[in-house]
Amino acid sequence: MISGRPDINQVLSQMRDLRSQVQAPGSAVSDVAKAAGNVEAGQAVERADFAEMLKSAVDNVNSLQQDATQLAQSYERGDEGVDLPQVMIGLQKSSVSFEAMTQVRNKLVDAYEKIMNMPI
Repeated sequence: MISGRPDINQVLSQMRDLRSQVQAPGSAVSDVAKAAGNVEAGQAVERADFAEMLKSAVDNVNSLQQDATQLAQSYERGDEGVDLPQVMIGLQKSSVSFEAMTQVRNKLVDAYEKIMNMPI
């Protein structure tokens, strides 16, 4: 196995850890529920700030693109510990995330145009 490449079991483990952190009683979701007065688990509806969510998504895509660029530059310089599959995976992650963000933006623009064209 090539070192530095993520193992599928490791990735699944990280995803499970993140899910358990979100569902944990001391998590931010539970804190929002208590602040809203809904103490029972599963009863809270967290009101997300759309602008904050969008900014977070754009920042995430930007970070993936910067990481992919750094990996590619490291590989081009011949740095040890950076192999071609790692670079290609990073580039694909950034490409897919950028494409997804572009599609979301297109849907938002389409929805805005439909709302603007509605008769009053």
